Amino acid sequence: MVYLDHAASTPLRPEARDAWLAVTELTGNASSVHGAGQALRRVLEDARERVAVVLDCDAIEVVFTSGGTESVNLGVKGLWWARHPDRSAIVLPDGEHHATLDTVEWLANVQGANVRPVRLSPDGAIDVDAFRDALTGAALATALVANNEVGSVSDVAALAAASADAGVPLHLDAVGSVAHVPLAFSVLRGRRKDPDGLVALSVAGHKVGAPVGTGALVVSRYARMGAVLHGGGQQRGLRSGTPDAAGAAALAVALELTASEREAESRRLRALADRLSAGIRALVPQATLLGSADRRLPGHVHVLFPDALGETLLFLLDHAGVEVSTGSACQAGIAEPSHVVLALGYGDREARSVLRITLGRSSTEADVEAFLAALPEAHRRAAASSARSASHS
Repeated sequence: MVYLDHAASTPLRPEARDAWLAVTELTGNASSVHGAGQALRRVLEDARERVAVVLDCDAIEVVFTSGGTESVNLGVKGLWWARHPDRSAIVLPDGEHHATLDTVEWLANVQGANVRPVRLSPDGAIDVDAFRDALTGAALATALVANNEVGSVSDVAALAAASADAGVPLHLDAVGSVAHVPLAFSVLRGRRKDPDGLVALSVAGHKVGAPVGTGALVVSRYARMGAVLHGGGQQRGLRSGTPDAAGAAALAVALELTASEREAESRRLRALADRLSAGIRALVPQATLLGSADRRLPGHVHVLFPDALGETLLFLLDHAGVEVSTGSACQAGIAEPSHVVLALGYGDREARSVLRITLGRSSTEADVEAFLAALPEAHRRAAASSARSASHS
């Protein structure tokens, strides 16, 4: 099989696996005071310091989690619960990941939050002016660094500055972008010593080659943040529970390797994505590439096929040995239009007629050629199926 769904998850790095296995040989609990516990504590704190170096924050600001969804929940709910009592609005750009959308929806339905939507620009990035206008008197703001479907990278430095100027705490979702976009938390924050502006940033291990079930939320030491999990008060009281020292060690290794490879790997992936995009346009001239042409994640290719349903194309390509997606894996198995494509101004039909092809560390030129070889027949059959369905409706 040719795997071209790295935005959903990327292969485990051998170095991360080895780091995880080495720590599992240790016995104990990092919160215990005896020798075994303190040995694990040293592993945990070493991992925290190494993650902090990669993300340019203080070690105490790294809160280990079970992955991106928990990190987003802690970031958004935690800021909401610690908000100013007179503020109830959450600034929420269109096209966010469902980890954020569903969290905010729950806060609105159960806790009385008001949602201030922010439009996307035509290329899928967050409109900075609209974002700035929505901040006045808001409880908090949240935003993707890069859209997880079309891959467009937003101007997060401008978003962070606008939030700081407005006195609004900001959470950034870097789960899908940290492998490709260098993020210096302290620089983006402006080294501020107050609870506003950028105060939280989410990452997930399985997007960078660490095990599934690992992740982190960077929380500024100055942030006002409530907890989602309560218990032993570990990790500044923000994330109680026995800390996963093995997972933390694996995450640290994966992030370090990702950072060291980022520049060269981005060039390589961009060249592969350019070849893939050009090949798709040559084979299916009516196809439209969505997202920013110049500010996008290097391995993302998001395509609208106006005459074929994306779900049908996905199944036909899978049958031919090529694995892609129609959007976020968090909606796997649910046939519904892409909310991101709808946010770009397209209709329901177009929002069901997209494919997301994402390249990663293991992707090769042969993978790209395999996709292009399988596409014409898959597209012919998918378009014929769509035409039959239209004639019967």
